[in-house]
Amino acid sequence: MLNDPLFLIAAAAMIIVVIILGIGISNFGKGTKEAAKRSNKMMQYRIIAQFVAVGLILLFVTLRGGN
Repeated sequence: MLNDPLFLIAAAAMIIVVIILGIGISNFGKGTKEAAKRSNKMMQYRIIAQFVAVGLILLFVTLRGGN
């Protein structure tokens, strides 16, 4: 499975979601108005990245037979 390119792309997408989530959460604690705007924007990016990651996971499962 580790040499399957689609699996690696899906795993990279999941890691990107976690990184975006971490950046967004770290901005919550700063307390400034600019940090709040930046955090909100990062959470919007997280939703998009999460959608892509779930789509890639479903594509992987569909193409590999779901076993």
